[in-house]
Amino acid sequence: MKKQILGKNLKVSAVSLGCMGMTHAYGVPADVNEMTKLIEEAVNMGYTMFDTAECYAGTNSDGSMAYNEELVGKALRAYRDKVVIASKFGVQITPTGLHTDSRPDTIRKSIEGSLKRLGTDYIDLYYQHRVDANVPVEEVAGVMKELIKEGKILHWGISEVDEETIQRAHAVCPITAIQNRYSMMYRDTEDLFPVLEELNIGLVAFSPLANGALTDAYKKSTTFNEKGDYRSFMPQFKPEAYDANKELLDMLHHIAEEKNSTPAAISLAWMICKRPWIVPIAGTRKLTRLKENASAADIELTTQEVNKIDKLLDNMKMSEIFGGSRVNR
Repeated sequence: MKKQILGKNLKVSAVSLGCMGMTHAYGVPADVNEMTKLIEEAVNMGYTMFDTAECYAGTNSDGSMAYNEELVGKALRAYRDKVVIASKFGVQITPTGLHTDSRPDTIRKSIEGSLKRLGTDYIDLYYQHRVDANVPVEEVAGVMKELIKEGKILHWGISEVDEETIQRAHAVCPITAIQNRYSMMYRDTEDLFPVLEELNIGLVAFSPLANGALTDAYKKSTTFNEKGDYRSFMPQFKPEAYDANKELLDMLHHIAEEKNSTPAAISLAWMICKRPWIVPIAGTRKLTRLKENASAADIELTTQEVNKIDKLLDNMKMSEIFGGSRVNR
């Protein structure tokens, strides 16, 4: 698969596999053996970057916990020297919801826990999952510098971050990548492109398919009734959203026909071709989707084609889109 470069020298597959949905946020966790085979298939297809987090966990039908890092670590153990594992710290699951906690002692506990669950002695890319309003980002960056010196992480980044925080953190310990929401339906992150280029920082885009809405695999009558499926309350999956997004989906189908591709692959190729330092995280539980997402790396969109899409998006009406899990700060 085509490669992109994050930061100075982190070379990764143009499409990253997001593993969150295998255990978290999309209903009951998937079968471990099936997901292990899927991750192995991804490696064989050329995926080299796999995304997880300490807080990605779900409850199995028998009441036991399914920890995403454990699944990812075991599935990639035989390929450890060939892949990039990205994980995250700083968000804790508590009885009252998700809470940010990036105190140095907490980070130390988090890295040790993640290393143990992943079954590895280092993490390639370690993100602060959300900025903690109670801990200066300079303090967090200082801990990252220590972890890099200790060899426990190789690179670090921040997820859902603004320009000021990027500048402050990068001054203490250079950031390799940020992980922000970015898709054809959510383009606010483009405001950060100048600072990312200036500081040589990559963008790892989460929800690049708007949680699946841009695949056009769902209809107005589709419902998500399974317990724990976040799509049940996402505005882009409300019945009225399908009419609101018709123009967008029609555009994607038109381009897909021209490129002998699919709406999902075009959505991913659009950002891959926009900058050599943008890598979308596409999550799935299905082999067909895994192949479809990987095909985006083979699609060539010229600068003129990307700019034309941008102009169309600028003037296009769309539904509201889910902006991220609520986190208590």
